[in-house]
Amino acid sequence: MTELVSSFLVSLLFSLWLIRYKHLHAHLSSDSDLGGIQKFHSGPVPRIGGLGIFLGLFLAFCIRYEQNPELGVFSLLLITSALPIFILGFAEDLIKRVGVKARFFASIASAGLAGYFLGAWLTSVQLFGIDNLMLGYPLVAVGITFFAVAGVTNAFNIIDGYNGLSSMVAVIILGGVAYVAFQVGDAQVMISSIALIGALAGFLVWNYPRGLIFLGDGGAYLIGFWIAELSILLTSRHPEVSKWFPLLLCIYPIFETIFTIYRRMILKRTNPGLPDASHLHQLIYRRVVLLPLDEGDKQGQIERNSMTSPYLWLLCLLTVIPAVLFWRYHLILKCFVLMFAIIYVLIYRMIVRYQIPEYLIYRRNK
Repeated sequence: MTELVSSFLVSLLFSLWLIRYKHLHAHLSSDSDLGGIQKFHSGPVPRIGGLGIFLGLFLAFCIRYEQNPELGVFSLLLITSALPIFILGFAEDLIKRVGVKARFFASIASAGLAGYFLGAWLTSVQLFGIDNLMLGYPLVAVGITFFAVAGVTNAFNIIDGYNGLSSMVAVIILGGVAYVAFQVGDAQVMISSIALIGALAGFLVWNYPRGLIFLGDGGAYLIGFWIAELSILLTSRHPEVSKWFPLLLCIYPIFETIFTIYRRMILKRTNPGLPDASHLHQLIYRRVVLLPLDEGDKQGQIERNSMTSPYLWLLCLLTVIPAVLFWRYHLILKCFVLMFAIIYVLIYRMIVRYQIPEYLIYRRNK
């Protein structure tokens, strides 16, 4: 498919250019703070990989516009809607002084643009009582839409901690969105999903496993926004698609965010916006991926970093598979959401208490 190939090539080649000539922009783009609580890389790395992904999408949709103006207009309106959150995230990657509140309101602005241009509004969440409120009071539906988009957008930024983690999780989820869009005949959502898969694949060539370039906030926010909006459009256009289908697809990053807020506010009694090193992926890095590292062993650090992500890819697959199988049946999907929440908490507790089964531990002797 044209969008897949073109977005892949643009993302691949532009990311290569950023890596090859990083000495020209490293003073702005590189993540040089190696001592931060959430930093696990061994040297300064460009954190503007989202720019290549954005350009890959944009050029792919320009080509699509020449072939099919109707599909092209939809895709270009979607990427235009993403501009506020992408620009604010990209600005944070460069100047590193854009506040959390500013980025949150940028995600609200992007959701508003998508709602205005594309009609991307939630009208139901298949929960008793809330659906009646959304039907009777349109402002409630608008508020829930803003909350959902902002939540998913920020969730992908929260899980963006290791080489290939957030980007491959997004590829897995987008595959599920594209499959169901194909099943219901929604070419616009399907093509937009495939285009981002291609752009992410081009980025992943350089990001995994070597970590030569990072998504940055701009890339992570763009991914989260894209998935949130495609999910809203898919469920609002096609009533046969359960509103809980995208929730189960994205339950790993969503529940990671919810659990993080709970852990910081309730357990630690701290500001939920303050960073810590207690995310599930960070615990897996420290306690499950056990590699003997000598001081200054950069290759070992890269291996440990890259071997953390597959554990979370598998966790994501365990929710995407039932979501794709039962995308019509909200009761079954709700049961899987509950099961995931229980499994997540049990896994987290098991790792915290050092009760990890030996077969789950990754080891490599010197």
